[in-house]
Amino acid sequence: MRMDDLARDYLRRAEARLASARYALNQGYYPEVVRYSQECVELSLKACLRLVGVEYPKVHDVGDVLRAESMRFPSWFREEVDRLAEISRNLAEKRAPSMYGVEIAGKSPDDLFNKDDAMKALERAELVQRLAKKLLEQAKF
Repeated sequence: MRMDDLARDYLRRAEARLASARYALNQGYYPEVVRYSQECVELSLKACLRLVGVEYPKVHDVGDVLRAESMRFPSWFREEVDRLAEISRNLAEKRAPSMYGVEIAGKSPDDLFNKDDAMKALERAELVQRLAKKLLEQAKF
């Protein structure tokens, strides 16, 4: 499989996560919005790394790899790398709590995430996905 085909597949799946996040937001399922947004960011950034031939680690936050490999990207994308890495880190930290809560503290996911959290997560995921899509569209194969 070509790297651009794999990147396209990842982005298609990232778009599906965005659709799920938007639906969850409309239904008031705020922890799910955070979870789906994190998955969108992860898939989008992994698509970007695949596109430039980087084998990323099998972890949820690839921000460090994105920073380390930033010179492989066009200048307009490099300018966004720090912000993309921060979004990746932030949402990866919320991945497990958005699914399971914090059991030791007796907090459910609904206790931890509200509408503002959900809207912020979704906005960040949309930004990352939009930049990843632009990178794919401008790639030369």
